[in-house]
Amino acid sequence: MNQLKFRDARQEDLARIVDIYNSTIASRMVTADTSPVTVASRLQWFAEHNPTKRPLWMVEDDNHTVLGWVSFQSFYGRPAYDATVEISIYLDEQQRGKGLGRQILQHCIEAAPSLGVHTLLGFIFAHNIPSITLFEKMGFQEWANLPNIATLDAEERSLKILGKRINAEKDSFG
Repeated sequence: MNQLKFRDARQEDLARIVDIYNSTIASRMVTADTSPVTVASRLQWFAEHNPTKRPLWMVEDDNHTVLGWVSFQSFYGRPAYDATVEISIYLDEQQRGKGLGRQILQHCIEAAPSLGVHTLLGFIFAHNIPSITLFEKMGFQEWANLPNIATLDAEERSLKILGKRINAEKDSFG
């Protein structure tokens, strides 16, 4: 299995980030957006990330090919929640289903303490069984189920919040 490389996203990566994100919209499995977003609409979101606290990482292979991206987003925007982040993982269409999500999530779990993060959250549609399964295998537990809060193509969908506390000792998954 290739060793993944994580690097801080640069402004010039934003078009690729948006392309990968937009490629997930049609499936109605990953995002509540129902039409493509633009680079301009993601500028503020991009600016909210920083390498020391709320990273936005490009995920690359040994040849520097972008496989996807992962971000840490502040939860609820209040100071008391500063050590809690929502994690988002998006992979290029050609890279899905290859086990990369597990490697990326493991990297995030290991990096969290150095970023001052004690709690990781995943906001996942209840019908997105592959993502729920991945997060659960990595030690996340269901902390909330918000029934029928989204409407995608006239169908109501539920959202699960999966959480994991990050302890001082290193998590290990065999």
